Amino acid sequence: MTSQTDPRQLELLDAILPHVAFDGWTDDAFRAAVGDSDLTADEARAACPRGAVDLAILFHKEGDRAMVAALEAADLGDMRFRDRVAHAIRLRLDAVDDKEAVRRGSVLFALPHMAPEGSKLIWGTADAIWTALGDQSDDVNWYTKRATLSAVYASVVLYWLGDDSLDGQATSAFIDRRIDNVMQFEKFKASVNANPFTKPFASVLGQLTSRITAPGAPPSDLPGSWRTPR
Repeated sequence: MTSQTDPRQLELLDAILPHVAFDGWTDDAFRAAVGDSDLTADEARAACPRGAVDLAILFHKEGDRAMVAALEAADLGDMRFRDRVAHAIRLRLDAVDDKEAVRRGSVLFALPHMAPEGSKLIWGTADAIWTALGDQSDDVNWYTKRATLSAVYASVVLYWLGDDSLDGQATSAFIDRRIDNVMQFEKFKASVNANPFTKPFASVLGQLTSRITAPGAPPSDLPGSWRTPR
């Protein structure tokens, strides 16, 4: 538990998980969780104004926190960087104690009005991985790294949910293939920049994107900004 996490929310999260498998992340499951907790209905609603939705979000974020803690404790010194990313994804899956809760969460966040929230959570996982691995990019690469990893992680989760192989071996191989795809794309970008026919166009694009800054980078702390050329 972190200092930012409301202990009432954690109590409700523990209480709702047994009900999620049957009722999903729904009001029925939330009411059952309140009944199983030491909180009154008013206290529970104050802690989670959106009910089960807030707990589904907390469930995902707790998984991210567990992954970051495992990454910080891991010895990554002898790993290639691509292997570190793959290892981080595996640790994120290992952080899940209740696979059915993830399945039900995928259904919840696939709803049209919840899709932006689901995308934000996946982006947050990608950001947590890159940050834990020491990413220091402060330009457009900050966005492209997280966008690419978000797509990889989303596809991995969908594959993992349907994987019944021994010890998740099929998912592990799938992760390696997806990381290989990303590395091939990076090699393609490098070839475009080096090719004498495409280099001028890549240079112009690079000049434009070089003005984009990451969140929190100078000159402001807004969610991304545009550098004014001098």
